[in-house]
Amino acid sequence: MPAALPALDEFNRFFWTSGADGQLRLLRCGACRAWLHPPGPVCPRCQSHDVSPQVVSGLATVEAVTVNHQAWTPALAEPYAIARVTLDEDPGIRLTTRILGMPAADVAIGQRVKVRFVAADDVHLPCFEPV
Repeated sequence: MPAALPALDEFNRFFWTSGADGQLRLLRCGACRAWLHPPGPVCPRCQSHDVSPQVVSGLATVEAVTVNHQAWTPALAEPYAIARVTLDEDPGIRLTTRILGMPAADVAIGQRVKVRFVAADDVHLPCFEPV
């Protein structure tokens, strides 16, 4: 379990807990159909308040990666890969996440990945693994 979990609020709770059913969700604007992340009450594109969580594919591409050799918490066995992934639904949506299921040194820019949730209390952290 990570040392610190995200603070849940009325805008982000759905994001951090929706992985309980294995589905990644992002906010989507009902007016202009833009995807929003991080979550908030208003669409930054059209200023609409008509935003709601919707399921996304959970597929992404590694855009940047670093291999961490520092054991910041006992739960994180080193080395581990931290990556910025771009979601298929919108190239402007990027998540900073861990890559699981393979040696950290083998994670590569351009690699296709899919979401894999790690449960910690009532939070489901969206990590990714190779497709």
